[in-house]
Amino acid sequence: MQRLAGSIGNIGAREKGVDTGMDIVQSVREIVAQQLSRDVSEIGDETNLEESGYDSLDVLETIFAIEEKFNIRVPVDANDPAVKSLKTVGDIIGLVEQALLKRMPA
Repeated sequence: MQRLAGSIGNIGAREKGVDTGMDIVQSVREIVAQQLSRDVSEIGDETNLEESGYDSLDVLETIFAIEEKFNIRVPVDANDPAVKSLKTVGDIIGLVEQALLKRMPA
């Protein structure tokens, strides 16, 4: 999946109310690190959530923190199969990017 920054370009992204791709990646990593009580330097795109000790409640708490941080709605709930499909930090980043793209005016 191409990162959001590559899709809309960093120039003008902030004017459109969208964080640049690196801001998204860093923010999601920080949220995940906080949820895991780990240093953000230990968290990468390929960090496996389950192997890191995440459970479905942790994923939902992360989604809530992301919704608040980015002022977006991520359409998942505890019974949503999408929650179980989130395997890595990169999967969460992709979910945020999709929600941000939907929020952008055409």
